Amino acid sequence: MTVFNIPYKDVNRFSRLIIDYIEKDKKIKPFINHFPDIDNFEKQIDEKKSHQIDRLLLIDVLDSQNTNLVLSNSSIKNIELLAQENTFTVTTGHQVCLFTGPVYFIYKIISAINLAEKLKDKYIDCHFVPIFWMASEDHDFKEINHINLFGEKIEWNPENQGGPVGRMCFSDIDVVLNELKSLLPEDDSSNKIIKLFEKAYLNNSTLANATRYIVNEIFGRYGVVIIDGDDKRLKNKLIPVIKKDIIHKGLYDAINKCTTSLAINYHAQAHVREINFFKLSDSNRNLINNIFSEKQIENNPDAFSPNVLIRPIYQELILPNIAMVGGAAEIAYWMQLKTVFNQEKLPFPILVLRNSVMILSKNQVERVDTLGFNITDIFKDKDVLKKEYVVNNNSNDVSIYDEKKSIEKAYNSVLNKTNDVGLKRNILAQLKKHLNSLDSIESKLIRLEKEKHKVQMNQISKLKNQLFPKNMLQERHDNLISFSLKDDDNFIEILKDNLNPLDSNFVVLLY
Repeated sequence: MTVFNIPYKDVNRFSRLIIDYIEKDKKIKPFINHFPDIDNFEKQIDEKKSHQIDRLLLIDVLDSQNTNLVLSNSSIKNIELLAQENTFTVTTGHQVCLFTGPVYFIYKIISAINLAEKLKDKYIDCHFVPIFWMASEDHDFKEINHINLFGEKIEWNPENQGGPVGRMCFSDIDVVLNELKSLLPEDDSSNKIIKLFEKAYLNNSTLANATRYIVNEIFGRYGVVIIDGDDKRLKNKLIPVIKKDIIHKGLYDAINKCTTSLAINYHAQAHVREINFFKLSDSNRNLINNIFSEKQIENNPDAFSPNVLIRPIYQELILPNIAMVGGAAEIAYWMQLKTVFNQEKLPFPILVLRNSVMILSKNQVERVDTLGFNITDIFKDKDVLKKEYVVNNNSNDVSIYDEKKSIEKAYNSVLNKTNDVGLKRNILAQLKKHLNSLDSIESKLIRLEKEKHKVQMNQISKLKNQLFPKNMLQERHDNLISFSLKDDDNFIEILKDNLNPLDSNFVVLLY
């Protein structure tokens, strides 16, 4: 196994906010509590100790939610440990995607597991439990109803698609399972994958329960504990927040203030609303546009679903949480919330960027090498790679860099002959026009040379399309199955052994 660590800024796929967060830019500090350094967790633990959590309720809910699972001894022990005041959680979460969705779903959970283990090694007097929070109340069905596998799209389209996805019951799932089978080879690894999904989707009544089963089967051995926020007992703890938001619009100002401040330097990820809850039923999740009484909220807190900006508050109210492990978008919208956390006197967890991974096969690595590139080059634009190949593999020098420098030198010499502002402006305009013409000539020279290297140009295009399907990171498109057919257990173990959520580098694995 060969591993390359690439600085995030060299991947050219991450926002300025994320790069600044990784580099601990001082502009970020007002929007977080602590940067994700191992030593900073001591301060975070001390702060969370002062915040009371209903641990007995949490354990009761976890016991009942997971009652139909065969939990590992590690997961059982972790649930029991939550009763102790020196036990804290490391939480990640995701939508309940069909067949686990894009593979970064897996990277999230592994990042949380590994962070919990690193914290245990550092703070031996405490316990740390990795939590997977199922975002089962989301209602964007088109985001979770498909996977991309071997260039094909497997899609589930039942009749009822309007309510929270976690409550969706299965219909026509046999058709989707058969489509999956048709794409897989007939071997032991494929049979194991099919068996996992058949048990999940045929033996469970809802998508949330099926996802719980899958996550437990894959990650239970590492002590992962799975929680579903769509639970009336847990939402009883959220009643004061629901009232404040819906009746008094008491969270808007704090969130908007933080968002406005963040937007001075960065893009604000989530839209801020005056009311941040949805009205929830089995068939609908709608924005609230009518008035509710305190009594209605007290009697039916489970009928109210927090949006993306309130779900973090809900999570931190009910969990002894010290770290949130998430992707770039999640890190960004959490940073919109620091002011409201202060207002509600909630400890703001340390935000940890999940590991991002690109996986290359042996053939792909050989292709990169044959083309004369190194691994870091694959993150360059496709046209840049083609140009570099032509420049590096052509007997005739098609670059006119030296000629452009000579012309710039000549024009600069002319500029020095006058102090007239208007004439200087005219000279610079002529220089720009001249350089543009030379750029056009260079492009034509390169295009002619590309015709001589048509095979290599096609190889570059094919490689980029494989590693960046639909011009997105591989992890946001491809499914776990694409990589685990060799040996699913070994693949998860390889990821776990090579990912470190506190190492701020993009990971390339040669697998």
